[in-house]
Amino acid sequence: MKLLRIGNEGCEIPAIIDNNGKYRNLSSYIKDLNPDTINFETLDVLKGINLENLDEVDQKERIGSCISKPGNFFAIGLNYVEHARETGAKTPENPVLFNKSVHSIVGPNDNVIIPNGSKKLDHEVEIAFVIGKKAKRVLEKDAQDYIFGYCICNDVSEREWQKEKGGQWVKGKSGDTFGPLGPYLVTKDEIQDVNNLNLTLDVNGNRHQTGNTNQMIFNFNFLIAHITSFITLMPGDIVTTGTPPGVGLGMNPPVFLKNGDKMDLVVDNLGRQNIKVVAE
Repeated sequence: MKLLRIGNEGCEIPAIIDNNGKYRNLSSYIKDLNPDTINFETLDVLKGINLENLDEVDQKERIGSCISKPGNFFAIGLNYVEHARETGAKTPENPVLFNKSVHSIVGPNDNVIIPNGSKKLDHEVEIAFVIGKKAKRVLEKDAQDYIFGYCICNDVSEREWQKEKGGQWVKGKSGDTFGPLGPYLVTKDEIQDVNNLNLTLDVNGNRHQTGNTNQMIFNFNFLIAHITSFITLMPGDIVTTGTPPGVGLGMNPPVFLKNGDKMDLVVDNLGRQNIKVVAE
């Protein structure tokens, strides 16, 4: 299933894409895509619906973030060898885990705002997984049993705030629009091989990032097992899993996002994001 949220900010309704590519209104079954409904019981209900009986939703309407009000938004840093090299970092021996603020989440085509005082805004195309049931000390072999689905995440980063302002990375990762998610939350059964998905990101029509999940240092199953050995994950929690090379920081000289730039992100099976960068 491809699930999404449609409508103006704060007024989105849950929707699903039928076999003909039409958007169908799910609000008679669930009120939103949030921690209360992102679970396997909900999936069982949705599987029994004749989607053609649901009202059609105008595809020209805004697409919101594919998840509302998650409890946690975690991220993995330096999870592709070439990305670690381009930033001058050592290849990690263990996953680099950090937080993004849940308040950074926006829709997949909403503007990304350059905050006042920002000098080094950067892009990171990534794949996030979303938890579907309580996950604590999960074995790697069982990890997929806990994943509800996957979506695109642009891990927007302010590099000066991330690297030069002391403390942890979170302050450079959590601006008000630093977490575009979606367009779809794609259930795992829609993806033939999550460890062989292509990711790309273009800025103003020029290719910046190219990668494939087969290049990840720590794969999805390992990440779930590792994280849940320390932290209990709950339904609706998001973990975005790292970016391939080609970020602005890694260019020589570095090239950061500026007012008017347009970002196009594409990931196999997960759709695309089209984002404009706008100064605050």
